[in-house]
Amino acid sequence: MRRVRQKAQGAWRFGIDRLPGMVVDSLRGEGGGVAAAGVDVREVAQVGYAAAWLGHGGVLLRQGGMTILVDPVLGDRIGPRVGGRTIGPSRLRPSPVEVRGLPTVDLVLITHAHYDHLDRPTLEQLARPGTTVLTSKRTRRLIPRGFGNVVELHWDGVVEVGGVRVSALRPEHWGGRTAIDVLRGCNSYMIESGDRRTLAPGDTAETDEFASAGEVDLALFGIGAYEPSEHHHATPEQVWRMFCEMPGRVLLPVHHSTFAISGEHVDEPMTRLMTAAGKEAARVACVEPGQVWVPGV
Repeated sequence: MRRVRQKAQGAWRFGIDRLPGMVVDSLRGEGGGVAAAGVDVREVAQVGYAAAWLGHGGVLLRQGGMTILVDPVLGDRIGPRVGGRTIGPSRLRPSPVEVRGLPTVDLVLITHAHYDHLDRPTLEQLARPGTTVLTSKRTRRLIPRGFGNVVELHWDGVVEVGGVRVSALRPEHWGGRTAIDVLRGCNSYMIESGDRRTLAPGDTAETDEFASAGEVDLALFGIGAYEPSEHHHATPEQVWRMFCEMPGRVLLPVHHSTFAISGEHVDEPMTRLMTAAGKEAARVACVEPGQVWVPGV
């Protein structure tokens, strides 16, 4: 518990240093604009196995006949709502899609309660009776009403929804909504259907948790926000090591180049990841937000 509290306080100190500029920008209404034109991710629902990066940690996944969203954040800004405005960093690039441009979503996976992963404005737009939400421990009350089912999952818990089996794994991270909120859970997810396996680690520092998880077809590792927070966000080199230890077939890098929430340059995470991959760089799916990845592409 003490370790979790120290992690939370360190992250919030870094955020507080940047708070004045965020508040000014939020009040001015400055941000990354509206959804980019010409991007159509609805084709994901028309194939057997595919994924589209939606910016930051958000991924649209098609697997086992299900359309799945992981940590969807499609708004212009992340952070708490104050007086009808979201106070926090804005997008460095527009969202590739609006909620209304998505295919019908069957399942939403929320890894933890940080504002850049559990975005209530996005979830409010997604809420429908036919959609199930799987979320981490003690976060159910943060999920807006309107979903058909909301299930809290803790480490080693397993839930079957439609054609997929979702298992919760333990990342090296923390899940509080605020600096003193240290009791909420934080998950990674293994998504299995037929002969397909997808890992959605969410936020994590380097850990050996995934080494025993077995081979995966696709790993959605976050590669950014490590400066100065390497103790709860893995560096690109650490991500590559974890990916190879599993082993993984394809790494789709997420959680980078979307919001200015850390100290590294916006282009640094991908550059370092490709350098770490070296001769095996073809195993990295270098997709832009909104682009659809399918096996063999």
